[in-house]
Amino acid sequence: MGLLAGMRVTAGRWRVVVAALLAVPVAGWGNVVVVLNSGEASVSLIDPATRSEIRRFDVGKEPHHLMRTPDGRALIVANAMSNDLHFLDPATGEVRRRLRNIPDPYQLGYSPDGRWFVTAALRLDRVDVYAVEGEGAQVAFRPVRQIGLPKAPSHLAFSADSQFAFVTLQESHEVAAIRLADQTVTWKIKVGDLPAGIWMTPDDRHLLVGVMGQDYVEVIDWRAQKTVKRITTGKGAHNFRPLGDGRHLFVSNRVEDTVSLIDQITLEKKFDIPVPHGPDCMEVSADGKLLWVTQRWAKRVAVVDVVARKVVQTIPVGKSPHGIFFANSAPWK
Repeated sequence: MGLLAGMRVTAGRWRVVVAALLAVPVAGWGNVVVVLNSGEASVSLIDPATRSEIRRFDVGKEPHHLMRTPDGRALIVANAMSNDLHFLDPATGEVRRRLRNIPDPYQLGYSPDGRWFVTAALRLDRVDVYAVEGEGAQVAFRPVRQIGLPKAPSHLAFSADSQFAFVTLQESHEVAAIRLADQTVTWKIKVGDLPAGIWMTPDDRHLLVGVMGQDYVEVIDWRAQKTVKRITTGKGAHNFRPLGDGRHLFVSNRVEDTVSLIDQITLEKKFDIPVPHGPDCMEVSADGKLLWVTQRWAKRVAVVDVVARKVVQTIPVGKSPHGIFFANSAPWK
């Protein structure tokens, strides 16, 4: 159940919980922070020690999301409008490879077993499924099937057994399930307006969906194919990042200008943190002390003190910063 299982997290006790996380020995940073500037086709590299941009370089057009390969040896940057992927060194941000002819990779994900690579092609109204061949920066993605899924497939999640991929359809206000073995859409259900981020709870029971056109996270029992709860967080509920303790999950509320913390066991909101200028994607330091948030409308990244629940610094980057990553982050659980 994770480090925080069974605890009733009040304002005072939450500080004790984070203090416990901070007591875990953590190696020095030694890694750059990678930020995708989706509005100017570039990547910013930030020195986490000085909290300043140390380099900016061009990549493909509209880099929105990124993820580390399962073996940890490469960081994939997906360039939606230029139809390609850049592979970076996760620690230094150096470009290792460019893989072309990956159509509209707005969002990307590996199945938990590492067999499948899936992209949500928002502009093309489809989901593309690839078989994974090889590892690290030299991995190959063999096209298996292009699945038409209007309208505007956006974010991805997977079942723990890698049998299903789930995708939010922003403009038809749905969530769809794809069986990966035969690349078949097995069901769709209606959700709130403009669903965006989607996350599978650690117990593999519920999908959490950020309902960007409203002010809540929708909770779906995916096996029963029905909504079981709505967790009010804030207007523009958008994307997710786990704290790393196996229980708590951050959600960015892009219109409300807040980040909320959700308990994935009780399915309740614990508290909000004000983060102005359209908080979007997030990353968490390995010790759980700092939350880094891209500020989509401000050309900045906010650094949030989790214990104090406030922004302690903002760092200038490029236009419309979206995805963010650093190698020594908290676990994605």
